[in-house]
Amino acid sequence: MSVIDATTGQYVDLKVIFDIVGGYLYHGRPLAKMTFGLYGTVGLRQALLFIRDFKMCHYMKIPPRSMFLVQIVGTLISTTVQFFMQWYILSSVKNICEPDKLPKGSPWTCPFERQRFMNNVIWGLVGPAQVFFPFGQYSKLFIGFVIGVMATVFMWFLTQRFPNKKWIKLINIPLILSGATGIPPATTVNYWSWFTVGFLFNYIVYRRYKGWWAKYNYVLSNALDAGCAFMALLVTGAIQLPAGIYGIDWWGLDEGDHCPLASCPTAPGVVVHGCPIIA
Repeated sequence: MSVIDATTGQYVDLKVIFDIVGGYLYHGRPLAKMTFGLYGTVGLRQALLFIRDFKMCHYMKIPPRSMFLVQIVGTLISTTVQFFMQWYILSSVKNICEPDKLPKGSPWTCPFERQRFMNNVIWGLVGPAQVFFPFGQYSKLFIGFVIGVMATVFMWFLTQRFPNKKWIKLINIPLILSGATGIPPATTVNYWSWFTVGFLFNYIVYRRYKGWWAKYNYVLSNALDAGCAFMALLVTGAIQLPAGIYGIDWWGLDEGDHCPLASCPTAPGVVVHGCPIIA
């Protein structure tokens, strides 16, 4: 994971592995499974982010002690601001995290939190043994692990068999397969935004204006992250919370993917209002 993160800038999350192992070890104990997963993934993730920051400071010739001080101060400030901001939002936004009761276009649908809740129900409360292997109807999904290993070994074999084909070495199977792990809560809008920015600056600009890319690409990456964070804070504090304005009134503000049947159960005999019953 560290090698992939260092060479591609993308983090390959092992959360699913810890979900499976924790689900089997702590079946029926969702809090224990969640704690197991947090200790297994968060520590590793934060360590990689810590090293990534030092990689950035090395490229920008920033003294390591100054970088460490900025990390400590930034962590204290961000956690404090986040705590009080969440406290304020939870106490001021009516029907937060209830999409059916929120106004059209409201951003307070809590997709990440709902995904976390459902994840803990499936892996911790119900357990992978009942949903997947050996008793669940989705046990065949575990074949994906075998496919991932075989695809990685196959690409390694191709790089050894055709060493002069440089484009083969650019195919990273773990990176490709891990791209879909953001869904949910990420949607196609997120992926198109990532693809557009990545293709524009890491392909077109890199090929045609390599000097500009080498000098400003890292700065641009951090500027986009910081700009997004500042705009979210500005829009939330100045428009959404005080005035209740969530955007232009159009169909794109509707919650969901405009396919009501997509959320209907597929198991036979399950009755849900507005959904067909599968015999």
